Order: sequence, then structure tokens, then C-alpha cells
Amino acid sequence: MNSKYRMIWNLMAGQRLTYGLAIAALVLGSCFMYLVPMVPQIIMDGVLSSEPEKASDFVGRAVELTGGREFLKGHLWIPAIWILSLTAISGILTYLRSRFAAMASEEITRKLRDRLYDQLQHLPCSYHDKVETGDQVQRCTSDVETFRRFLAHQTVEIGRALIMMVVPLPLMVALDVRMTIVSVVTIPPIVVFSFLFFRKVQASFKLVDEAEGRMTSRLQENLSGIRVVRAFARQDYEQEKFGERNRTHRDLDYRLYKLFAWYWSISDFLCMGQKALVVGAGGYFLAMGQLQVGTFFFFLAVVNMFIWPIRMMGRILSELGKALVAIGRIGEILDHPRESKPPISQRQILPMDSHVGSEIVFESVSFSHDGSGQVLTDISFRAAPGQTVALLGPSGSGKSTIVNLLLRFYNPNKGFITIDGVDIGKAKRKDVRSRIAVVMQEPFLFSKTVGENIKLGRTEADESEIAHAATTACVHDAILEFDDGYETVVGERGVTLSGGQRQRVALARALLEDPRILILDDAMSSVDTETETMILDALSHKLGQHTTLVIAHRLSTLMHADKIVVIEHGRIVQQGAHETLVTQEGLYRRLWRIQSMVEDDVAEFKAVAGDAA
Repeated sequence: MNSKYRMIWNLMAGQRLTYGLAIAALVLGSCFMYLVPMVPQIIMDGVLSSEPEKASDFVGRAVELTGGREFLKGHLWIPAIWILSLTAISGILTYLRSRFAAMASEEITRKLRDRLYDQLQHLPCSYHDKVETGDQVQRCTSDVETFRRFLAHQTVEIGRALIMMVVPLPLMVALDVRMTIVSVVTIPPIVVFSFLFFRKVQASFKLVDEAEGRMTSRLQENLSGIRVVRAFARQDYEQEKFGERNRTHRDLDYRLYKLFAWYWSISDFLCMGQKALVVGAGGYFLAMGQLQVGTFFFFLAVVNMFIWPIRMMGRILSELGKALVAIGRIGEILDHPRESKPPISQRQILPMDSHVGSEIVFESVSFSHDGSGQVLTDISFRAAPGQTVALLGPSGSGKSTIVNLLLRFYNPNKGFITIDGVDIGKAKRKDVRSRIAVVMQEPFLFSKTVGENIKLGRTEADESEIAHAATTACVHDAILEFDDGYETVVGERGVTLSGGQRQRVALARALLEDPRILILDDAMSSVDTETETMILDALSHKLGQHTTLVIAHRLSTLMHADKIVVIEHGRIVQQGAHETLVTQEGLYRRLWRIQSMVEDDVAEFKAVAGDAA
């Protein structure tokens, strides 16, 4: 718990002075607010009373300091001006209190959002593999908003509740000790009850917040896969699943509001009981001639002023409980270790970019995900500068994992990987990734224009460079057919483009970066054979400019590679050029025969269909 309070204190760095100004305005405003009911009390007991001598010494001195009894009796408009002035000053200070608190809370929240976003950009892929996206969205939005509301309203309200209780005590004691005791007798039970309520609310809100996170995750997942849902007519199933999480959230929220209902009803009873005690005791003392009307009026007004802020302690504490839950969930993101960096003393610098591709070496690399079986075992191969190396193997054999290790999304459990002789585990991730451009099987396009998606890695690229990259990727003509050409806005994830167009736009994006290493991870699976041939022919003119790693299932895509690395069950089973592998017994030859037979059958079918036509 202390760590959460410490985190809140640290987040307030840079805005503590502003909060100090808010509290100062609060203190002064409270003082002036309590002076307002004193004015009629002094007038009633020290000026208008038939027995002014019975007034307290405090009232007598106040009357003398303000001109005396006769003067005030003839100028009753002066106390009215005092009341108006004191109320106006209190109102101005209340405005300043709210303004300073709002300024501080909004600035803290802005910095917190920026810090969260920055943290998420630098967390390791292993973290993102384990968490639900919707829950992370919940933490960065709803939880941050809960924390903001606490900073904006409840932080200062805590001070207000305490000050509203402490400030009038000296005045109350000076006027009448007995009425002071009567006026505060129920405050300890209210405070104890508020703290008990705080503990209940904190536990209950944590369950509500987590349930809302699961509901948000379900919604986010459904929207991301809405086309799959509709394609399989699973709307009713998805609606039922969302309904289950929605009902769970409703039930937990209902339980939370039942707690609020119990608190407000009991605290209202205690507060009204406190006022009843003041009225009863004050009436008795008035009847016995032991209390003056003005003093009774003052105590009644003051109790009405401080009892409700004390009663609001329950709300303040409940908001504090929510804020602690929210800051705890936010802290789980902020406290998670970022992608590791090599110590400065061991850090190695990659050589300056050259006009040829980089050398890639995998040396006895093994890798396994946490808690799962071995993915790669003793992987060793070399890609010479400017060489094209193809990775071939069944699905799940570890081809994409090799790419992820090269990009340093993960670190190998054993062995090492070098680029141009430098162990990438000892180089900055940014330096490693700046040399690599990747085209995935399912490329991600942002909801921007086609041109902006292509120049994502080189925002300074001009139109001719963008067009040249698109031409090489065989997508330039298709883009020109769009109504707005390169200014056409693609939908989220590029859904308004076909699968082949998305892959070619992603390829153009990679080529525009002019990388030292180009990775094509099944990047032409969605294009037809003719387009694939055109792309490979265009890429062939760039041979030597970058080292290329190609992953594909079509052997026609791989057969022209300088080297083919065949992987099965996470191990390299064959290496060599197409001409060598096709003559050796093994997985490559079997796949070649199968695909050749299929291609022959397709060609024969087309011929028969042509003759029939």
C-alpha cells in the first residue's frame, strides 16, 4: 500500500506547488466562510440583545473593535456589507482552489498518459504476448480517468474536510465548551465508519475494474475480428459471450452501489443525529438561560457547515480506494521492465551503413518461450552480404521465430546472432532494427493514406521515391486506379484493400527504407503467380543492395535464392542451393515433387478445359 501512495506522490512531482496554492486558497476560503455566521451572532448577542452583558468576552471585544454597540445599532447595514464581502472573498478563494487543483491534475494526467504510451512502446514482446489488449486499453483510459478525478476533486477535498473541522474549533471553544462537545460527539463514529467503508469499497472496486477490463477486451477482440464473426455467422454466440461479461460487470457494479447505499443512509442518519443533538442541547440551554440566541445560531450554522464535509469523508475515501486500485493497475505497466539494454561497458556499435547488404550469422541458436517446449534447437547458418537466403519448412517449424530473434523481439536462450560481426545482443535494439525492413504475411497498415503507409519508415521521402518503391512492389498501377490515388485513405488495418494489395503496399514500405536487410515472411502468399514473378523480377535488379531472408511455401519463390535453409521441428535438416537440394533425398525434394505434380495437374486441367471450350 505504501508503494501506491509513494507512486502518487512521485507522479505529483512538478505540480506540488500548484497543489500547495490550492490548499492555501482552501484554508483561507474556509476561514472566511466561518467568519460569515459569526457576524449575525455578534450582532444578535452583542448589539440587539436586551442583555448584552451576558455575551461572551469574545463577542464583547468584537463589538468594541467594530465601533461599539450604539454605533452598530444605528448602522446595521455595515454588518450586511461584512457578510457580502466575506462571502465574496470566500467564493473567489474557492474558485482559485478549484482552478489550481484542475491545472495540476490535468498536467499530471497528461504526463501519465504520455508515460504510459511510451512505456508500452518499449515493453518486451513477451509482455504483450501475455496480456489482453482490451485490458491494457482499460488501464490507459478508464483507470487514468479514475486517477484524474481523484486528483482534481478528492485530493483537495481531503484537506477541506480536515480544515472545515479544525478551523472553527478554537472559535467554538471560546464561545461555549459544552456546545462544542455536543457538536462533535458523533464525528468519531462517522470517521471510523468511513474507514471501514473505505476498505470494503477498495476490494469491491478492484473486482469491478477487472470485470470492466475483461468486458473491454471482449469488445476489442470482437471488433478486430468482426469479418470472421460474420463470415461464420457467429453474431449470436459473440453476443452471448459479451453478455456474460456484461452481466458479471453489472452484478459487481450493483454490489458496489449497494455498499454506497448503505454508507449514505447510515452516514446521513449520524449527521442528522448530530444536528438534532445540537438543536436539543441548544434549546435546553436556551430555556435554562445558559445560552444566548446568537451563540446558538452560530453553533447550528457551524455544525451544518462542517458535518457534511466530514460525512463526505466516505466518498473521499471511496474515491481514494478507486484511485489506489487504478494506480496499482497502472503501476503494473509502468513498473514492468523494459526491453533490456546491454551495459554501456559491453555495448557494441554496428558498422556504418554501406551500399551492400549486411552479413547475418546464426551460431548454435536455441530458443523456447517461457513455459513451452523448445522452438529452435542449434540453428546455425550464414547469409553473406547481398545474398538471398530462403527459409523453408512446415508450419510451426520455427521460421518466423528466426525472424523474431533477428529483430530482437526475443533473445535466444543459447547461442548468438551477429550482424556484420557484431553480436546483436550487445547492440542497441534501435540500431539493429533500423537496418532491417520486414514484410509480414499479414501486414499491418494504419488508417492513413496509402502514401503515408508507404513512407512510414521514411517520412521525408518525396513522391517520386514513393512511386518508385510502389512500382518495384508492382502496386503503383493499382494505386493510381483508386479515386484519390496515393491520397486514398485505407480502413483500419488496411481492410479496404485486398490481401494482395496490402502485402504489396507493405513491400513498397519496406523497399522505400532501402534497408541493409530485407525480410519477406511469406510476404507474397496473397498475390497471384504472375504478380509474384513480376515482383521477384523487379527485386532481382536490386540484388546486392541488401541481404534478403525469404520465408515462403511456394518453392517457385525460393528456388532462385542463393541458399535454401530447410527447417523441420526447430532444427536445420538441409542447406544448399536449389540445384543441390533437389538431387538429395530429404524434405526439400519431397516438397518439390509434390508441388511439381500439383502444377502439372493444374496445367493439364487448364489444357483440357481449353480444348473443351
